[in-house]
Amino acid sequence: MLVFLPTLILYLLGTYLLFNVVYLLFFSVAGHRAIPALPPAPAGVLRRMCVLMPAYRADAVITETAPVAVAHQYAGQADVHVIADGLLPVTVQALRQQGAGVVEVGFAKSTKGKALLAALNELPAQAYDVAVILDVDNEMAPGFLTQINNAFAAGYRVVQGHRTAKNLDSPFAVLDACNEEINNHIFRQGHASLGLSSALIGSGMAFEYNYIHQLLQDIGDTPGEDKELDFRALKDKVKIAYLPEAYVYDEKIPNSRVFANQRTRWLATQKEFFIKYLGEGVRQLGKGNWDFVDKILQSMLLPRILLLGLLGLLVVLSLLWPVGPTPVFWLALLAAAASALLLALPARLYTRQVGRAVLHLPVALGAMLLAMLQIRKAKTSFMATPHTATATRSPSHR
Repeated sequence: MLVFLPTLILYLLGTYLLFNVVYLLFFSVAGHRAIPALPPAPAGVLRRMCVLMPAYRADAVITETAPVAVAHQYAGQADVHVIADGLLPVTVQALRQQGAGVVEVGFAKSTKGKALLAALNELPAQAYDVAVILDVDNEMAPGFLTQINNAFAAGYRVVQGHRTAKNLDSPFAVLDACNEEINNHIFRQGHASLGLSSALIGSGMAFEYNYIHQLLQDIGDTPGEDKELDFRALKDKVKIAYLPEAYVYDEKIPNSRVFANQRTRWLATQKEFFIKYLGEGVRQLGKGNWDFVDKILQSMLLPRILLLGLLGLLVVLSLLWPVGPTPVFWLALLAAAASALLLALPARLYTRQVGRAVLHLPVALGAMLLAMLQIRKAKTSFMATPHTATATRSPSHR
């Protein structure tokens, strides 16, 4: 009995980790299939765009990024509206002088979802066709709104652009950039190449204007409004498109402290929505809604750095204590997991800079373990990611 119980636990753990590795490897390989390019919108078909930029106490950053959004070239109407939560009056005045609209909001507990809903409640419902959501530090690459327009002309109601790193100025920024591109490859490119919905990421995304207003109703205090929107759209069987060439530049995290803070929020969100929608996933399985079921499976995945760390630990333990699966099994899973991530990493990130950043993975693993211990904190705090006033755009996308 003393041997049987840990053996059973290890085999169950092995089954779960095998699921993780197979899922990642399958979609990593699928991500190398090209997504058919969308045709240009018919001449004269220009949807009216509303670019929403929630800004929570980010005065220095928003006065740099809002003018860039205002200056973005688009042949149709594109109005930029900053959702000012805790911004200084002088910042609000400066934004209006720069040509941005400003919707001022305030909450006892601030969340991005509530800020977006408040803005949509205030803005005229019939003034726009599409709502584009950017984070406070985001910058749209040339042609971004044109590609969004093409996607809506093709019949899509929800679209995710290609968010990519604006800065690679610290080891953790580099690791964060690599993580972003791996996510893009597996959860967006890999899914879209097989006809499945891509995953939303919180910014660089666009919605049919009235539909996003509907989706945000009763959004509540969740720190993961993008996941809530994901589940709600998939429950409606609305396909989420991915535009791999529609770039939005995003500031990457500078250090392990911010990494832990950000991952705490993400882990709390993943746990929240797995519990909330597991039962609905069973019902949607009966309806043949595979996109929704796939989203439940995504919520079951371990963060990849924890997956690699745990598999490495199990390789060592199996050599010291020969109980359960053999060391070869754990080593094969570790190799397959690493292969999945390497396959998902774009060629432009196979650089010495990335190689040096990989040496910080043990620190990142420690920060992730700390994040797991702080999950409850995300329920009582907004835990907004801090941004710098200036961030250098990555030269790979200039």
